[in-house]
Amino acid sequence: MNKSWKFAAALALCLTQGLAWAQSWPAKSVRIVVPFTPGSATDIMARIVSERLTTQLGQPVVVENRPGAGGTIGAGLVAKAESDGYMILVHSSSYTVTPSTYKDLPYDTLRDLTGVAPLGLLPNVLVIAPSKGIRSVKELVAAAKAKPGSMNSASVGIGSATHLNAERFRLGAGIEVVNVPFKGTPEALTEVITGRVDYYFCPVNAVLPFLKDGKLLALAVGSSKRSVALPEIPTTLEAGIANSDYSFWVGMFAPAKTPGDTVNRLYRETVKALTLPDVREKLARLGAEPMEYNPEQFNAYLRNEITSNAALVKAAGIKAQ
Repeated sequence: MNKSWKFAAALALCLTQGLAWAQSWPAKSVRIVVPFTPGSATDIMARIVSERLTTQLGQPVVVENRPGAGGTIGAGLVAKAESDGYMILVHSSSYTVTPSTYKDLPYDTLRDLTGVAPLGLLPNVLVIAPSKGIRSVKELVAAAKAKPGSMNSASVGIGSATHLNAERFRLGAGIEVVNVPFKGTPEALTEVITGRVDYYFCPVNAVLPFLKDGKLLALAVGSSKRSVALPEIPTTLEAGIANSDYSFWVGMFAPAKTPGDTVNRLYRETVKALTLPDVREKLARLGAEPMEYNPEQFNAYLRNEITSNAALVKAAGIKAQ
């Protein structure tokens, strides 16, 4: 057999093996790592989708929480995992912030992981306690400018989506506000409700019950368009704060060397799950909205976000940890 025939035979074998692999995956349970605490918006969305994937794939798809260090612990675990499709990551938009806020990441954001599919957009809502006597963005900005540096805002950590949204707002409004980081949204909401912290750009799903019972007021939505969950609440852009919008999203990732056929099947099955009526209803109750990108489009979006977030981190004076 000459060299060309040997090469053709080897190529055919590789293609056959690749097809067989794609057809056989998954042959066992799949782990979804969520780098945040149970009950977080990212965790809830991951569990909604994993339940449907279990049925569609015929294998258990189990969510495992690995919180800590702004999501870098869980992300690092998946980045270093075998590229076989059996360990994947569901992360938030803070994934594109950590390259600018952590000096020594244990992984390369673009080289070690690849985007599979976004699960949805989840707007942040600017909330404040009624006891503050502030009823609009205009009044909030006026109060902050009257006493520069006297107001504070909650976040769930340096570089988190809640922090970046607050910084976009602060820069756009031209105000001085102190960031107060907490371990999670429940702690942050408690402090805002009591009035010990002035305001918080909170994920919409977590804040809806407190708006309903009057413990908090919604002044604006932090995204570029109004939330379907709170259609009567204006965006910060509509409230007159230019360049203040920030997109909080949740998405799925896999180790970068995962076979393309496996990534594509995972993408197709995820999209199928997201379009099911019961899944759409559950996500809508969270305030989540569709974000339709294929893997190639999602990765292009991620690259752009990393660049834009790096500029935001620099402008806000956020120091790398």
